[in-house]
Amino acid sequence: MTADTTIRSLLVEIDAPAHVVWAVVTDFASYASWNPFTVRVDTGGEVGDEVLLHLPDPADADKTFTTLEHLRVTRPPTDEVPGLLQYDTGDSIPGMLAVRDQVVTSLGAERSSYATTDAFTGDIAAVVYEMQAEWVKAGFDATALALKDRAEKLWADQS
Repeated sequence: MTADTTIRSLLVEIDAPAHVVWAVVTDFASYASWNPFTVRVDTGGEVGDEVLLHLPDPADADKTFTTLEHLRVTRPPTDEVPGLLQYDTGDSIPGMLAVRDQVVTSLGAERSSYATTDAFTGDIAAVVYEMQAEWVKAGFDATALALKDRAEKLWADQS
């Protein structure tokens, strides 16, 4: 049996409509102002584009490192279908594929939820998972909570 090598964030409920949360998640240029885990994103934002993620270095708080991903899905949320932002590492990490899904779900006119997962597969997936799962989970949870705060503030300012 293969070990589960999927990292899951908290599921946060947000007092803001899904379209507001989606706008925050897809405003890559603003990540530095609110996201504690992905401090910068370089991408054109179109399916097929490269996504260069700048993350805090767990070994040195004063430094960042980058990962190369590829944008695969940008499906905005509707009342019936959750929004999905998906990117993956493609062949940038020999022996492993990491697929990240960020899901925004409408919970009504003025409420929504957010969660993210990162699924590792391939020959070295279990090793990478073992080394990074705790750090990535903490980063994903911090991002979910920061997203909740940012979206609720933006919604309050609009209302």
